[in-house]
Amino acid sequence: MDKEILFRLSALIEKRRLSNREDSYVKSLLEDGTQKINEKIFEEALELIEAASEEDDTKKKKVIHEMADLWFHTIVLLSFEGIKIEELLKELEDRFGISGLDEKASRD
Repeated sequence: MDKEILFRLSALIEKRRLSNREDSYVKSLLEDGTQKINEKIFEEALELIEAASEEDDTKKKKVIHEMADLWFHTIVLLSFEGIKIEELLKELEDRFGISGLDEKASRD
């Protein structure tokens, strides 16, 4: 598997934008706007933190599950904001090989 899944997921989210609210969770999120999408991202981030804090045999599975939920909802936010997945991937690629400290300092 490669980054193609991100393109497929992004395309599916765009397709759901055109569906009926009653038929699509994504459509309902997009229609409810930034606040609702942000609430879901916050909820998923907390669930990821909780999963990562556990110390049992299912921790890895839970972390993967919650990370997938978080990524999904952040891709919904990108769609809502009119940002293409290619733009995000370009930003990550541009940062590759740059120290996180240097990158952060360049924004200040």
